[in-house]
Amino acid sequence: MMSNRHVLLAALCLAWILPGLIGHDPWKPDEAYTFGVVYEILQGGSWIIPTLAGEAFLHEPPLFHLTAAASAKLFSPLLPLHDAARLVTGLYMGLTFLFCGLAGRELNGERYGTVAALLLLGCFGLVLRSHQLISDTATLCGFMIGYYGLALAPRRPLGGGFWLGTGLGMVFMTQGLLEAGILAALAGALPLARAWRCRDYAVAVAVALAVAVPWLALWPALVYAQSPASFHEWLWSTNLARLFGGRPESAVMYYLRILPWYAWPVWPIALWTLWQARATGFDKPAVVLPVFGFVITLAMLSAVSDVRELYALPLLIPLTLLATPVADTLRRGAANAWYWFSVMGFSFFVIVAWFYWSGLELGLPARLHAHLHRMQPGYDPGFKGLPFLLAAAYTLAWFGVLIALRRSPERPLFTWATGISTVWALLAILFVGWIDTGKSYRSMVASLQQALPKNYRCISSRDLGESQRAMLHYFGGILTHREEVPARRRSCDLMLLQGQPRFEVPPRGNWRKIWEGGRPGDKDERYRLYQRVIKP
Repeated sequence: MMSNRHVLLAALCLAWILPGLIGHDPWKPDEAYTFGVVYEILQGGSWIIPTLAGEAFLHEPPLFHLTAAASAKLFSPLLPLHDAARLVTGLYMGLTFLFCGLAGRELNGERYGTVAALLLLGCFGLVLRSHQLISDTATLCGFMIGYYGLALAPRRPLGGGFWLGTGLGMVFMTQGLLEAGILAALAGALPLARAWRCRDYAVAVAVALAVAVPWLALWPALVYAQSPASFHEWLWSTNLARLFGGRPESAVMYYLRILPWYAWPVWPIALWTLWQARATGFDKPAVVLPVFGFVITLAMLSAVSDVRELYALPLLIPLTLLATPVADTLRRGAANAWYWFSVMGFSFFVIVAWFYWSGLELGLPARLHAHLHRMQPGYDPGFKGLPFLLAAAYTLAWFGVLIALRRSPERPLFTWATGISTVWALLAILFVGWIDTGKSYRSMVASLQQALPKNYRCISSRDLGESQRAMLHYFGGILTHREEVPARRRSCDLMLLQGQPRFEVPPRGNWRKIWEGGRPGDKDERYRLYQRVIKP
């Protein structure tokens, strides 16, 4: 039977997950190209060697794209196709919170499951990315399942091995070898600690290998059987080249530099755990597992040839688990400071959100209204009843929680989690249309379609990114033949170029420009369509 704490936790997770999943087009860059792959699967394309705008796409194994396609198929009668696909992100995040709570409980005791889930929910770096249609949400879920398996393995080797193997397989099938190698390296390093240096853990690892082998072998074998060349491209160009493509010297510093805001507020609490461990010992499983996990993940991410804020998501898991043992045992001064900072800070941002909404939709104040519409000139303002009611409900819930929460060790944590859920919901509900105006390619593609001649053979392209090609296909049914890919080159009578607004580099030969456009308010991208001039 669920306790009041569990009911509140479930409500908070839903309140945090649901806003932002629907109501906007796929956004550049990651959502757009991810949905492009999903769209091709829905159009009858192969899931073994997925395609993006007519070209093979082997950057990521297809688990996330397949589940997103299934979600789109199931919910598209009720929602636009891209919104229906994005719902799968909510499923993966719900599982992530569930297994985070299970891992926190396994490492620290029953009441710490709620603490662990709320800490992860409250991380700044998780908010935006975990509401997007990107495979990294499924990867994060796989990592979390793997951590739970590692925590469970010394006590229940069969169960721990099953979940470790499942998590390892999910990470591999959503990202590839390197990310799966992080979890494998962590599993291999844990016997250095006393708690995992036992026969039961060896049994768990054997079970994990047996469970993971189908995940690791089936899809690569199918790719190889269908196209050995595609298999070698995936293995070398997509996976191993990331390790041997030249490591940026500042990779470690990049991740350490973003963590202060990305992993707020768990990193200072995690440091407090380490400080207290000086007296209680560093060999406790609740300390060893997250410390090993953080060090190995940071080291392996820093060895990759490219660095991005998105790739830091797995670092949030060990920091959250490390912060869990002391999050509700902070000293009274620190706990009160955290509580009042949450109350004052999030209440302020709630008020600011409504102030900006008034300027955006009601025109009050007029100067703010004009400023916001200069930023997104294509947005159509006006009072919208349903978003207003939903946002008002979140606002009332925020102040209701502040009144209802009684003094307890967990009050600062619940207040923080409620506050970040409320502010995110207001942003996602009240401003999603305004943001979507500048991030969506829908209007640009519609303008391009109107400019297309009635009769033409094909369209060549130059410098089009994956996101742009995906959205041209989705919104306009337009597949271009890229000049950069020798196998795709054609002698077309139309040429679409992506460039910058201030610099125009027309194609060589006899061409005339028949259209130019871009997303509303976009100052970085410009698209130009040329038609071949045939001399008599």
